[in-house]
Amino acid sequence: MASRSDQRPPWKRSNPKKRSKPLSPAQKSEARARARAAGRKYPNLVDNMAVARKKTTKKKTKTAAKTSKRGSGS
Repeated sequence: MASRSDQRPPWKRSNPKKRSKPLSPAQKSEARARARAAGRKYPNLVDNMAVARKKTTKKKTKTAAKTSKRGSGS
């Protein structure tokens, strides 16, 4: 069943919550490395977004690994 916000057109919905944070120095260097590998002098938005997304993906996999270890220890 669709929620009420899904039934309203996009221009009547409120903006999504702002969750962005500045990239850490390690993330910046990784974005620069991606840009250099692609033949660019500076990282673009796609490089920055990929590095930022990679950080959140790692957290989820670590949490999943911890929960599976706990379950198998019984």
